[in-house]
Amino acid sequence: MSKIEISGVLLDESLEMKTEELCEACSMSSAWVVELVDEGVLEPVGSVSTEWRFSGASLARAQTARRLQRDLELNMAGIALALDLMDEIRSLRERIARRIDDEPGPGR
Repeated sequence: MSKIEISGVLLDESLEMKTEELCEACSMSSAWVVELVDEGVLEPVGSVSTEWRFSGASLARAQTARRLQRDLELNMAGIALALDLMDEIRSLRERIARRIDDEPGPGR
């Protein structure tokens, strides 16, 4: 049996990174990051692109966007739509889980 190695990065929600750091982490250009911001995929802190700061959640979202573009060949609008739908699915699953937890069951 072959051995599969999986690696990952634990993201701290309080993490803040510059545009250049986000680009390096995603192996993508700053123009690509600007497109993600223009499309509403990423929401940086700061009003000027040279001062933008991105959170750990933005890094995860950008990496997902990169995989969608690479694997499914989606354009920016498609990436934005796919990520919005993925967020909606996550939200609905959380709501369902809360409802299931709140429902009285046998012996409650």
